[in-house]
Amino acid sequence: MQESIPNIYSFKVKKINGEEQPLSAYRNKVVLIVNTASECGFTPQLKELQQLKDEINHPDFEILGFPTNDFGKQEPLAGDDLASFCEINHGVKFPVFDKIMVRGEHAHPLYQFLSDKKQNLKLSSKPRWNFHKYILNKKGELVDFYLPFTKPLSSKIKKKVQQLLNENANQ
Repeated sequence: MQESIPNIYSFKVKKINGEEQPLSAYRNKVVLIVNTASECGFTPQLKELQQLKDEINHPDFEILGFPTNDFGKQEPLAGDDLASFCEINHGVKFPVFDKIMVRGEHAHPLYQFLSDKKQNLKLSSKPRWNFHKYILNKKGELVDFYLPFTKPLSSKIKKKVQQLLNENANQ
């Protein structure tokens, strides 16, 4: 029997309105997780992330945004103000969750899992800045990461998403 690889489905996150959202809701989807900020040089990537979602336009692909103030205090917004900023200024329709910490001892358990090979059994990659991206397969397992300089519309990200969407498509 194959050893079970850890996945994100046991984690819960808070929506901007404070409701808990189990990540098991994204079971059987390719997921791109991104830590975001509204006052960062990379903030235009919010629009590019939405363009990626629209371009791929597949029901089994989701992008999840996690605002953080961990890097240069570049996320002063919270709650409805944050949601409005993302939607009005960048056309974001993908889920953006409540602000969390993504590094250090107080990092959200999801980010502790994503950044620590001992937990995810795949790789260690702590976010060093906003717009660090993690990609997960349809089993909720961490597959790879992309540094903030890797634009959402890069061929590297598009090819990986398509590859993961096509995995097990014939089963």
